[in-house]
Formats: sequence, structure tokens, C-alpha cells
Amino acid sequence: MVNIKSDSRKVKPGDTFIAIKNVARDGHDYIEQAIENGATKIICEHGKYSVETEIVEDTTKYLKEYLYKNYYPKIKDMKLIGVTGTNGKTTICYLVYQILKKLGKKCAYIGTIGFYYGDVKKELNNTTPNTDLLYEMFLEAKEYGCEYIVMEASSHALDYDRMYGFEFDEVAFTNLTQDHLDYHKTIENYINAKKKLFTKTRNDKIAIINADADYYKEFINEDNNNILISEKKGDLLIKKIELSHLNTEIQFEFENKLYTTKIKMVGRYNVYNYLTSLLLVHKLGISIDDILALSSDLHAPAGRMEKIDYKSNSIFIDYAHTPDAVINVLKNAFEYKKGKIITVIGCGGDRDRTKRPIMGHAAEENSDYVILTNDNPRTEDEKQIMNDILEGIKKENHEVIYDRKEAIERAIDLLTENDILMILGKGHEDYQIIGTEKHHFSDKETVLNYIK
Repeated sequence: MVNIKSDSRKVKPGDTFIAIKNVARDGHDYIEQAIENGATKIICEHGKYSVETEIVEDTTKYLKEYLYKNYYPKIKDMKLIGVTGTNGKTTICYLVYQILKKLGKKCAYIGTIGFYYGDVKKELNNTTPNTDLLYEMFLEAKEYGCEYIVMEASSHALDYDRMYGFEFDEVAFTNLTQDHLDYHKTIENYINAKKKLFTKTRNDKIAIINADADYYKEFINEDNNNILISEKKGDLLIKKIELSHLNTEIQFEFENKLYTTKIKMVGRYNVYNYLTSLLLVHKLGISIDDILALSSDLHAPAGRMEKIDYKSNSIFIDYAHTPDAVINVLKNAFEYKKGKIITVIGCGGDRDRTKRPIMGHAAEENSDYVILTNDNPRTEDEKQIMNDILEGIKKENHEVIYDRKEAIERAIDLLTENDILMILGKGHEDYQIIGTEKHHFSDKETVLNYIK
């Protein structure tokens, strides 16, 4: 495994600790902790310590080059699939992972919901982890015998070049809407960060692109083998979508052949997620018919339109935490609603403030009633977050309940007959971050405990 660590908590006796500086923290502040944990060498930009110390000009650059030189040759023969976009990355990657596993292939998944291979499931702090941790996971997957790795490529990771030196056999673009502008500042910067993935291709250079998404032309690189998905004009043409609250029927045409399938996922956006995953697997050499045979066995990741039945009502838990995602999931619910749509939603603290009023407006416009609540306030004042959301609220169809548990219970109490409750923002997460502390909290657990 990797013997150089940038996280002092992961240092084991005999390891080298490298002090990385970034906007979040300075690794030099953790050198003594690394030494206490057994580090026998320190690589840093300044200072003198009780163990062997090497001073370098740029520790981040040093780490990337060291890992690439010493470890990339050991993992480069695995097929690498990367997916980027604002929404849909997790679902697409998880579907690819499921399909390959069901076909008897050894595959690893790296992304928002964790690091998966075989029977192993590990939680991660970032959608795309730091470079040294990525190499650690690649080597672990390689040792298990994985032929494939499918991973989410976040805009932060691409901007920081955490995937330095990696070359992808296949890449995919899902969509691009407002998010992370607290970091990127402009949509142009956000796009440019995402685009970097499409310059990291090798071999057949497969690039699957949702051509019905805004900005899709930005991701068409002439060096790649671009395959466009569209309802209008594309290489894979979507001919028909039939939605229900239980499943979705899809008819599509590809290479002059018509196909029909049914998936156990709801929502028009999941049609694009499914078809992207289908093409990614198909271009690895698997027939479309073999993939379609598995359609009914596939499911979305936890917390992605996860349905709980309650009397005649349907409760959905979803990770939607961007304006576009909120609009998509609520419009999907509207297509088969019989009663009311009640939505529980909040916005994260210490994150992009500009999207908060947009999300508030999206929720009120597409719901009969909205309960605004906390969603990982972190170190920001919950009232400031709420005031930002309320700037987008124009109607009286809402109330504010800061305590998320109380908000969910109140929403359940409001359900009558054939209503839909949408609980948005946290999805699979089983924690609430208040201040700098992580407290156990699960939307799903809260619902199940209350309806018992």
C-alpha cells in the first residue's frame, strides 16, 4: 500500500507524512501528530522536526509526482471510467458498478456514497478523495482483482488535479447547473473545471454526453469518440418515456436498432442516467441485449428517490441539493401526483449562498406546501441560511421548523390521502453537521421510526 500520507490520522509506524497546504487547512499544523502516530520521515515546505525531514518547494506537486512515478505503473492496466456533472454522477457510477458485478466482472466504485468492491463498503469524506487516498483505493481494488474502476469526478477534484496522471478509458457528462459557486465564483470556471476530465482520455477515448443538457457542447472534445444521448438528435435517440411512481419504461434507438426496457427507477432524469451507464458498459464490449436483461434487477443508490409507503401516501427521500435537482425531482413527482405534494428542504451552511433563494423558489413553485428546515448548517448561523432561502419564497404555502426531525414529523402529520412527501437534501447521509460536530441523523430512520 501507499507509504506516504497527507492525513496525519492515517499515518502508521514507518510511514512518511507530507504536509499539504490548501484552502481548508495547512498540513504543517499536523506534523507533530503524524510523528506521534509513527511517521519516520516528514516532507514539508518549512520547519525542522525530530525525525528525518525533507524540505521541498511545493508539497502538493511533490506528492502527485511521487505517487504517479511509484504507483501508477501498478494500476494503469485497470479500465478506468470517470463521470462528471452537477447531478447524476452517483447514480450513473453505481449503475455501472451494479451491471458489471452482475455480469461477473470485478469492479470498484469510488464516489459520494463510498468506496465499494466485492463485499467491501467504506465511507469517504469527499466525492473524489485526495490523491494519496485515491492511490490507496486503486491498489486495494487491484489486489482484490478488479478489472474496472468507475468513479465520480467532482469539480473540486478536477480543479485541484487530485487525479493527476490518471487516464480514463471512458468519461461521461451528465448535466451542468448552478452549484459550488462559492468556490468556482463563475459558471465559466465551473465548466472549465469539469471539462478537464475530457482531456484525460486514452485508448478508444469514449465520451458519453447528455446532449439535452445545457453547455453540453463544451464537453465535446474532437480527440474523443463522442456519443450523444438525446430526445431530439443524437447517436442514442430516446423515442419514448413512460413514467409511473413505480418504474419507467424507455424506448430508444441506437445504431439503427430499436430497444425497449423498463427500469425500477422513477423520473425523466433517471432515463439519462440509465442510458449513460448502459453505453459506458456497452463500450467495454458488453452487448446491449445482455445489459437490458439486467434492467429489472438494477436499483438507484440509497437516498436517490428512495420510496417509503405510508398508508395511501408515498414518501420519497432524495439527495437533491441543487436548484436543478430540486426542480427535477419535484416535477417528476408532479407527473403522477393524485393528492398534495409536501416538501421538506433546507440548504447547507458554509456553502454557495446564491443558490439558496433559487432552491426556496423551486420548492414553493413545485409543491403544495413546503417546510423549510436545517440541512448541515455547519458553522453558519441557521437563521442567516433561512433568511437566504426565504428571499426566494413568494407564497404563503410554507412554514419554518429549524429542527429537521420535527420538520419531517410535522410533514408526515400533514399527509392525508394519496399525498406525496418529498424529503430533500440529505439522501443517504446519516449525519447532521452542526458547528464542527457530526451528529447521527438519518432522514430515512426518522421517517421509519415515526410511522411505526
